[in-house]
Amino acid sequence: MSIARPVALLLSSAVLGWPAVAADSVPDFAGMWARNAFDLEQPPSGPGPIVNTKKPIGGTSNVFELIGDSTNPILKPEAVEILKQRSAMIASGRNFPDPSNHCGPYSPPFVFAMQLGLQVVQTKNQITFLYNQDDQVRRIRLNAQHPAKVTPSAMGDSIGRFEGDTLVVDTVGIKVGPFTVADRFGTPQSEAMHIVERYRLIDAREAKAAAEAHEKIDGRLGAGRTADPAPGAKGLQLHLTIEDPKYFTTPWSAQVHYQRSPQEWQEQVCAENFNEYYGDEKRTKIPQTNKPDF
Repeated sequence: MSIARPVALLLSSAVLGWPAVAADSVPDFAGMWARNAFDLEQPPSGPGPIVNTKKPIGGTSNVFELIGDSTNPILKPEAVEILKQRSAMIASGRNFPDPSNHCGPYSPPFVFAMQLGLQVVQTKNQITFLYNQDDQVRRIRLNAQHPAKVTPSAMGDSIGRFEGDTLVVDTVGIKVGPFTVADRFGTPQSEAMHIVERYRLIDAREAKAAAEAHEKIDGRLGAGRTADPAPGAKGLQLHLTIEDPKYFTTPWSAQVHYQRSPQEWQEQVCAENFNEYYGDEKRTKIPQTNKPDF
């Protein structure tokens, strides 16, 4: 069966509305979750996300030299050209603007690739995702419908339902701003993007093994964000499917695995600054006025 069919079915369900699920059968995702590596993990099968082609000594990708694989067949020619331009900037020692280095909203799916910490706040009618870096927030309305006419926003319009032990989140209407990118490599996205996320609790040892396999490829960032699995503990698995007919040839999938986090988050403030990050001398244009507002 093609990968596009379940996406179409999910979108159809989102439009028609979803039945409520008994409260006593709903899994509890609440709490602090973390990971120790950036970027999206490859799916078990089928088309997957862009990966880093920059391979330093040791064989794993370089965490900060982000040369995206423009030969990935999921990319349409327009996306290939944009990705090549941004990779060329990185190769020359410059950085292309993205939400992280310009204090912008971490729109999906960039938020899944960039954020290392996730807190889930779960109530009867809503699930809230709080991400630690730069205080990003997403709200998922449960057992709801997308509006007939969605007003695009940075996080998009997200509705969710429980399907057995799985939380299914359907997101449309993601507004594309000046710094919006689909991943850390600068892959573009359009406002036609549609994302389906599936969250489920799995054995903590399974989640740790999957995360460590990704770290061996993508690079590990420090330690201490995750707790060693205790007997009977659970990990969190995110499987997502993405389609965007403007830039992608086909729907594609990715995964992210989280473990319980023993750490309390530190408050972070991302202040606007017209000086570019990472040592560049370039200055970013910011809105200016010739007269005071009041």
